[in-house]
Amino acid sequence: MKLFGTDGIRGRVNEFPITAELALRMGKAVANVLRADGSRRNRVLIGKDTRISGYMLESAITSGLVSMGMDVYLVGPLPTPAVAHLTKSMGAVAGIMITASHNPYEDNGMKIFGPDGYKLSDELESVIERHIMGDEPEPPPVPPGQIGKAHRIDDARGRYIEFAKNTADNISLRGLKIVVDCGHGAAYFIAPLIFKELGADVIVTANQPDGININDGCGALHPEAAGALVRQHGADLGISFDGDADRVIFTDASGRIVSGDRILGLCAIGLKEQGKLRHDTLVATIMSNLGLIEAMKKHGIHVETTAVGDRSVIECMRANGYSFGGENSGHLIFGDYVTTGDGILSALQVLRMMIGRKASLAELADIMHEYPTHLANMPVPSKPPLEGLVKLQGLMKQASSEFGDQGRHLIRYSGTENKIRVLVEHRELAEVNAWIERFSSAIHEEIR
Repeated sequence: MKLFGTDGIRGRVNEFPITAELALRMGKAVANVLRADGSRRNRVLIGKDTRISGYMLESAITSGLVSMGMDVYLVGPLPTPAVAHLTKSMGAVAGIMITASHNPYEDNGMKIFGPDGYKLSDELESVIERHIMGDEPEPPPVPPGQIGKAHRIDDARGRYIEFAKNTADNISLRGLKIVVDCGHGAAYFIAPLIFKELGADVIVTANQPDGININDGCGALHPEAAGALVRQHGADLGISFDGDADRVIFTDASGRIVSGDRILGLCAIGLKEQGKLRHDTLVATIMSNLGLIEAMKKHGIHVETTAVGDRSVIECMRANGYSFGGENSGHLIFGDYVTTGDGILSALQVLRMMIGRKASLAELADIMHEYPTHLANMPVPSKPPLEGLVKLQGLMKQASSEFGDQGRHLIRYSGTENKIRVLVEHRELAEVNAWIERFSSAIHEEIR
């Protein structure tokens, strides 16, 4: 597909494909493809994060939808998982989230949810893309009397807040001191409010979005900021969200960052103890540390691995009836409650496990030995097929032969940025550093 990547359409604002003109066409395309029959209301929910470009894209998408007879419900800045939840609960035929997640403010994007709250399939995205690009005939415009309306939904925040608290049984957080880093993003208002309403003592940071400071030195990309505040205030833990709050990164009471794999592992163990880990299986991606797999074996938990991306994790969970999975980047999917990664809900579940076990986050996370690992994110001018890079392919084969079961490597292009990601993991740190250097040198030589 030309437009849709691993997480919707994304790019630099006012450059193809993130333009007002294409957003208008996307609104029309969504109406054409996802329009319901007479048994359901043709309504579409639109949410956004705090980027200044969200206003432009929101207006353009809305115009495209209402011109085709769809009613639009605007919920304003809300986390991605809130939009997914409200799409389903409000009976919309689609939900559209305007966000570029962890990217800087210069970027933005659009992701689409179906009426069930899940991201659309590749097949449906392909059909919508063909309509956007003009590869499908445009239907005639609707008569003036059938043009849709746009509405502002004032209670959208409250609906999601109550849903999120209920998933944790409205557990009391009294006695806990929490640092909450909102990343100047979509969680800036509701995340602190939820933790406060449940009784926690909350120190809030990065909750003053101005349209351009999203993810800037804060949030899930920079959890060390929350870690410093945890130490300063003597807090029990830090919770850092990315721009659209579908990811969360934790810091323990000493201010140390807790890896996403450790969070996945402690949650899987906790769910199994509660009888809520269906098929005793954790779904993770190929980016997870080998130490996680070893640790889960000790607890009788199977780890099912998928391709990178929360979408791949969710598809595996749905296809096999699994209840929990995620990525070490901070996506956690509690399938009994949500249809996508949800940073706020995940934080509530971790807090509930801390309270239930009467243990600190560091104690719960002390479950595994992590292999030394290094992930290099290298900008590239183009993305030629990796199979055609002769020197790089030779090194990859050599590494696989030499590593055996002592390590692994993974090289892939980013699905959302012009970068190549090189992961090397090995029992010996010296091997990790040496192979990162070899792979990086070959990439610089062959991708120009």
